[in-house]
Amino acid sequence: MAENMTFLPRQDLLTLEELDRVCSAFIAQGVRKLRLTGGEPLVRKGIMTLVESLSRHLKSGALEELTLTTNGSQLAKYAKELAQHGVKRINVSVDTLDEKKFREITRWGELPKVLDGIKAAQDAGIHVKINAVALKGVNEHEIPSMVRWCHEQKTDLTLIETMPLGDIDGDRTDQYLPLSVVRAQLMDQFTLEDIPYKTGGPARYVHVKETGGRIGFITPLTHNFCESCNRVRLTCTGTLFMCLGQEDAADLRKPLRASEGDGLLSQAILEAISRKPKGHDFIIDRNHNKPALSRHMSVTGG
Repeated sequence: MAENMTFLPRQDLLTLEELDRVCSAFIAQGVRKLRLTGGEPLVRKGIMTLVESLSRHLKSGALEELTLTTNGSQLAKYAKELAQHGVKRINVSVDTLDEKKFREITRWGELPKVLDGIKAAQDAGIHVKINAVALKGVNEHEIPSMVRWCHEQKTDLTLIETMPLGDIDGDRTDQYLPLSVVRAQLMDQFTLEDIPYKTGGPARYVHVKETGGRIGFITPLTHNFCESCNRVRLTCTGTLFMCLGQEDAADLRKPLRASEGDGLLSQAILEAISRKPKGHDFIIDRNHNKPALSRHMSVTGG
């Protein structure tokens, strides 16, 4: 997020009931996996009522998976309840295991609190995957130790290239670290074996012989995954982005609120999906050090 954010008026946000209705409309159209994300989804007041309501689709078999991406700050409080409502795996964002650096990156985060949350989730039977953005000059030298730590904790680690979304302080080319370089560096210490493991997301996985764990690589810049992408993102205002790296979007709030039935909403969803592009416009180098989009990642969700 930007240092100084302007937050939306309440009437612009979809209510939890409206979010449930939109999600249910997608499920009726054949969507089989839902991920709640943010910002931080667990700070939304009453969020567990939405999780509980969506869990009915798990029980009916219409939905295969309900997952969560979180910063882990609220996990200790909600882990048991998430597990009770059928959440079996989550992604937790941890870019560094250095407490001071963690606070600097997150601007407020407390690493011990996040680690307690991860343990609470695992104790509740939820599989945890750690997401870390590879940042040159920030955490690049920590990555081997993060691999060892994650695998000791029985969690997978997914490394992500920084994406050119939204103006932030500094030149993004100074922080861009190609994962091809990271992988080559890891191979100095580990034996990496490509495996066909998939979670339905964009990561390509390897098995680490020395630790027995997995590392995923998400490479929107060095090796895009557009050809296999079947994801769309819905914001808290009801805006549907068919591609994270494109500006094209569809307003689902208007048809949602225009009728108590789902006819208009379903029609809007189908029309939007028909426009899903073949690829994104991400590029980052000395000639393209400006964001590909003006939109912050916090607008579309992590």
